[in-house]
Amino acid sequence: MAFGLRKVIIGAMAASMLAGGYVLSAGAQDTREIVTVVKLSGIAWFNRMEEGVRNYAKATGNNATQVGAATADAALQVQLIEDLIARGVDAITVVPNSPQTLEPVLARALENKIVVIGHEGATLQNITYDLEAFDNKAYGEHLMERLATEMGGEGEYVAFVGYLTSVTHNEWVDAAIAYQEAKYPKMKLVGGKQESAEQQQTAYQKMRELLRTYPNLKGMQGSAGEDVVGAALAVEEAGLSDQVSIVGTSLASVAGPYVETGEIDMISFWDPALAGYAMNVLAEKALKGETVKTGDDLGVEGYNNVRVDGKVVYGQAWVDVTKENLDQYDF
Repeated sequence: MAFGLRKVIIGAMAASMLAGGYVLSAGAQDTREIVTVVKLSGIAWFNRMEEGVRNYAKATGNNATQVGAATADAALQVQLIEDLIARGVDAITVVPNSPQTLEPVLARALENKIVVIGHEGATLQNITYDLEAFDNKAYGEHLMERLATEMGGEGEYVAFVGYLTSVTHNEWVDAAIAYQEAKYPKMKLVGGKQESAEQQQTAYQKMRELLRTYPNLKGMQGSAGEDVVGAALAVEEAGLSDQVSIVGTSLASVAGPYVETGEIDMISFWDPALAGYAMNVLAEKALKGETVKTGDDLGVEGYNNVRVDGKVVYGQAWVDVTKENLDQYDF
């Protein structure tokens, strides 16, 4: 399954939202304080998400900001959220490192009448809503289908997640493995799930070890934004570019040079800026007492016809990028 590819010009996002008729001017509503808590600060993915949060703030007049720790540590996320509860913010949107670890502090936020919106946390219970860019099972299967095509439907492959506690990453990989086992029995996962800690250097080191351990390795599927780049560095260094196919989630700004040379066969992603904007829209709707239903339009590209399952709101927001269409994306 693939969706139409359109270049996103984030600087025009606020204007298009206003033109769409959803966003109210700052003078027409109460100003809300909405804080987005991300896994960690300073990496391309969450820098891009912060652009969306800032654009939402500009378009609506709400006090929307983003915070994150310097390392991807669930305990640090808990502390950030504790501080926000003490401050009495109106809403918290959060991309969890460990959903299980955050449940108690998110429960306290709800008890304090704070709206809680998750993202990449479909298993979260103590939330108002969780926003997912797409159905995770379908996305994982989609990545595996491309990897299988590149591998000719046979051979050994490895799979990376940011953390073994990262619910979304594991849903992608679990769905991919199940799909492979059912549809491509001549392919084989080796080494179990690899944990990159969302760091390129860690992915690189682990891929080097895997290439030594499994000399016939033919494929790699990555989940965190840096996984495919770390793997591509290791594969290039080993002189195995013609042997090993690489697909996974990343951004053009992160993986683009390796996509352009063909070291990485395909990256897929959803625009984190649009996700950041959409999370804030969901928070504002909840603060107004509005219920989100299947078929609703959040006024954000990729989230124009959402599907709601319990507390989880699904968009249709993934795109695929290869060297053929890489120049359409500049983030």
